[in-house]
Amino acid sequence: MADGREIIYYDLPPAPPRAAVDSRDLPLLSVSSELRYNRLLSSWVMYASHRQDRSYLPAQEDCPLCPSRPGHPTEIPEDSYQVVVFENRFPALVHSPAGAGASAGGGTTPGGGGGAVPGPGGGAGAQGLLEGRGSAGRCEVVCYTDDHSASFADLSPQRVDLVISALVDRTQDLLELPGVEQVYCFENRGREIGVTQPHPHGQIYAYPFVTPRTQKMLAAAEEYKRACGGNLFDDQLGAEQEAGTRVIVATANWTAFVPHASRWPYEVHCYPNTRVPDLASLPGAARAELPDVLLDIFGRFARLFDTPAPYISGWHQAPRGRGSEEMALHLEMLTFRRANDKLKYLAGSESGMDAFANDILPEVAAERLRAVGTAGTPGP
Repeated sequence: MADGREIIYYDLPPAPPRAAVDSRDLPLLSVSSELRYNRLLSSWVMYASHRQDRSYLPAQEDCPLCPSRPGHPTEIPEDSYQVVVFENRFPALVHSPAGAGASAGGGTTPGGGGGAVPGPGGGAGAQGLLEGRGSAGRCEVVCYTDDHSASFADLSPQRVDLVISALVDRTQDLLELPGVEQVYCFENRGREIGVTQPHPHGQIYAYPFVTPRTQKMLAAAEEYKRACGGNLFDDQLGAEQEAGTRVIVATANWTAFVPHASRWPYEVHCYPNTRVPDLASLPGAARAELPDVLLDIFGRFARLFDTPAPYISGWHQAPRGRGSEEMALHLEMLTFRRANDKLKYLAGSESGMDAFANDILPEVAAERLRAVGTAGTPGP
């Protein structure tokens, strides 16, 4: 791209030639981000002040994710595309591995996979309490289609398969970058969620640490194995399958359900029936079934209310070098909307104490999601 960022096109065969040049007069990308460690919560916080300048809800004619047209160059130089991935112009994480180990106090910083805490920092605060470091991650944008008015639920199975192939390819490449510990592929959809670009797209974050959510899941799985001898993810999936009351999609290779203790009004988890640690490890039959399963789930969210539900969806995969034996690949999808005209806002208990209260019983949510299925979908 004109400012030095990388752009990658993914096309179904026969692939069209891709030779367009980014004609914009952009300065070479020069951004930075910083990580600071919150020792009370054992987690990193990302700081990227340049993101204040990113575009916000542009009009369709000014959409930076649509193809370029004469007189209106965008982030994608071509005049059409199928699936495209490029480095985010306003990233929360910047790949600068040289600064990854730098500490504000001169001590060691918490390890991404090991969970170590900072040692004493010379002058950065007692016991290294004011630790920080430069970023070693990367943020990418994944455009699903050049149709501005479409959504993931509108894609064909072939296009969804291409999107999945792109996510697999990028996950594998990003995990090879120095300092990257975990890759998260996700999508925010809907203005209520906080989306600033309505064009159908997802994102990929390559973190220089293992995220708190994954740390908690792996710790719970390790404790469960010590106490019960089994795999927590396998047994949780088996319990939901046996109960059946919250299952909304069941195929030979996949099960999607509303969790027994879901935190959000409508929340769905989707697991392959045979545990694998990441998307790249899916066996052929499960991989072949996945596009139809995803379109079923996303379609139900689109039909749940009078207008398509805003949502967050994301793939949980094992981090690099840790958890590949315990972690189960799965998709988590949720919406903040609890009725046609009502949203669930995080109030004092949720935001202040991470103690959730849900207005909708999981069994009721599952029944509603089953009811909005269509004939021919792989529901239970």
